[in-house]
Amino acid sequence: QVQLVESGGGLVQAGGSLRLSCAASGRPFSRYAMGWFRQAPGKEREFVGRITWSGGSTYYADSVKGRFTISRDNAKNTVYLQMNSLKPEDTAVYYCAADIRGPYIVVVVTAGAYEYWGQGTQVTVSS
Repeated sequence: QVQLVESGGGLVQAGGSLRLSCAASGRPFSRYAMGWFRQAPGKEREFVGRITWSGGSTYYADSVKGRFTISRDNAKNTVYLQMNSLKPEDTAVYYCAADIRGPYIVVVVTAGAYEYWGQGTQVTVSS
Protein backbone atom coordinates (compact mmCIF):
# COMPACT_ATOMS: atom_id res chain seq x y z
CA GLN A 1 0.00 0.00 0.00
CA VAL A 2 1.01 3.57 -0.66
CA GLN A 3 -0.50 6.61 1.01
CA LEU A 4 -0.18 9.98 -0.72
CA VAL A 5 -0.94 13.42 0.68
CA GLU A 6 -0.78 16.55 -1.46
CA SER A 7 -0.27 20.06 -0.14
CA GLY A 8 0.60 23.51 -1.40
CA GLY A 9 -2.48 24.42 -3.38
CA GLY A 10 -4.12 27.80 -3.16
CA LEU A 11 -5.18 30.93 -4.97
CA VAL A 12 -2.67 32.74 -7.17
CA GLN A 13 -2.85 35.43 -9.80
CA ALA A 14 -2.12 34.68 -13.43
CA GLY A 15 1.62 34.71 -14.05
CA GLY A 16 2.36 33.62 -10.52
CA SER A 17 3.88 30.44 -9.13
CA LEU A 18 2.99 27.65 -6.76
CA ARG A 19 4.81 24.55 -5.60
CA LEU A 20 2.81 21.47 -4.78
CA SER A 21 4.17 18.70 -2.61
CA CYS A 22 3.11 15.09 -2.36
CA ALA A 23 4.28 13.12 0.65
CA ALA A 24 4.31 9.36 0.33
CA SER A 25 4.31 6.60 2.91
CA GLY A 26 4.03 2.86 2.84
CA ARG A 27 6.11 1.11 0.19
CA PRO A 28 9.71 2.32 -0.32
CA PHE A 29 9.35 5.57 -2.21
CA SER A 30 12.29 5.00 -4.53
CA ARG A 31 10.65 1.89 -6.02
CA TYR A 32 7.92 3.63 -7.96
CA ALA A 33 7.34 6.38 -10.47
CA MET A 34 5.13 9.34 -9.66
CA GLY A 35 2.68 11.27 -11.74
CA TRP A 36 0.69 14.46 -11.44
CA PHE A 37 -2.80 14.84 -12.84
CA ARG A 38 -5.42 17.54 -12.65
CA GLN A 39 -9.15 17.79 -13.00
CA ALA A 40 -11.10 20.93 -13.70
CA PRO A 41 -14.84 21.19 -13.03
CA GLY A 42 -16.81 19.35 -15.68
CA LYS A 43 -13.71 17.92 -17.32
CA GLU A 44 -11.95 14.60 -17.28
CA ARG A 45 -8.81 14.00 -15.27
CA GLU A 46 -5.82 15.17 -17.29
CA PHE A 47 -2.21 14.06 -17.23
CA VAL A 48 0.22 16.79 -16.20
CA GLY A 49 3.59 15.10 -15.83
CA ARG A 50 5.58 12.15 -14.56
CA ILE A 51 8.91 11.37 -12.98
CA THR A 52 10.65 8.01 -12.88
CA TRP A 53 11.79 6.27 -9.70
CA SER A 54 15.22 7.90 -9.57
CA GLY A 55 14.15 11.31 -10.80
CA GLY A 56 16.37 10.86 -13.81
CA SER A 57 13.60 11.24 -16.35
CA THR A 58 10.51 13.38 -16.58
CA TYR A 59 7.73 13.78 -19.08
CA TYR A 60 5.16 16.56 -19.40
CA ALA A 61 1.93 17.29 -21.13
CA ASP A 62 2.31 19.83 -23.90
CA SER A 63 0.00 22.21 -22.05
CA VAL A 64 2.47 22.62 -19.18
CA LYS A 65 5.83 21.95 -20.84
CA GLY A 66 8.28 24.73 -20.09
CA ARG A 67 6.18 26.06 -17.23
CA PHE A 68 5.91 23.13 -14.81
CA THR A 69 8.72 21.07 -13.34
CA ILE A 70 8.49 17.81 -11.44
CA SER A 71 11.19 16.76 -9.01
CA ARG A 72 11.50 14.27 -6.19
CA ASP A 73 13.48 13.83 -3.02
CA ASN A 74 13.62 10.13 -2.25
CA ALA A 75 15.21 10.80 1.13
CA LYS A 76 12.10 12.80 2.09
CA ASN A 77 9.61 10.52 0.32
CA THR A 78 8.26 13.57 -1.47
CA VAL A 79 7.56 14.59 -5.04
CA TYR A 80 7.11 18.20 -6.08
CA LEU A 81 5.33 20.05 -8.84
CA GLN A 82 6.73 23.53 -9.40
CA MET A 83 4.26 25.57 -11.41
CA ASN A 84 5.37 28.85 -12.96
CA SER A 85 3.67 31.30 -15.30
CA LEU A 86 0.30 30.05 -14.18
CA LYS A 87 -2.74 30.66 -16.33
CA PRO A 88 -6.45 30.66 -15.45
CA GLU A 89 -6.82 27.44 -17.45
CA ASP A 90 -4.48 25.75 -14.96
CA THR A 91 -7.25 26.00 -12.37
CA ALA A 92 -8.07 22.48 -11.20
CA VAL A 93 -7.73 19.97 -8.41
CA TYR A 94 -4.25 18.52 -8.66
CA TYR A 95 -3.55 14.91 -7.76
CA CYS A 96 -0.36 12.97 -7.32
CA ALA A 97 -0.34 9.30 -8.16
CA ALA A 98 2.03 6.36 -7.77
CA ASP A 99 2.89 3.80 -10.42
CA ILE A 100 4.50 0.80 -8.74
CA ARG A 101 4.50 -1.49 -11.78
CA GLY A 102 6.54 0.65 -14.14
CA PRO A 103 9.05 2.68 -12.14
CA TYR A 104 11.49 2.92 -15.05
CA ILE A 105 9.00 3.86 -17.76
CA VAL A 106 9.13 7.50 -18.75
CA VAL A 107 5.87 8.00 -20.63
CA VAL A 108 2.70 6.83 -18.89
CA VAL A 109 -0.18 9.25 -19.34
CA THR A 110 -3.16 7.05 -18.57
CA ALA A 111 -4.69 7.52 -15.14
CA GLY A 112 -5.60 3.85 -14.95
CA ALA A 113 -1.92 2.88 -14.95
CA TYR A 114 -1.42 4.50 -11.55
CA GLU A 115 -2.38 2.37 -8.60
CA TYR A 116 -2.47 4.87 -5.77
CA TRP A 117 -3.81 8.42 -5.56
CA GLY A 118 -3.79 11.31 -3.19
CA GLN A 119 -6.88 13.24 -2.17
CA GLY A 120 -6.04 16.25 -4.32
CA THR A 121 -5.29 19.89 -3.68
CA GLN A 122 -7.10 22.83 -5.24
CA VAL A 123 -5.23 25.30 -7.39
CA THR A 124 -7.09 28.41 -8.49
CA VAL A 125 -5.53 30.92 -10.87
CA SER A 126 -7.28 34.26 -11.12
CA SER A 127 -7.09 36.45 -14.20
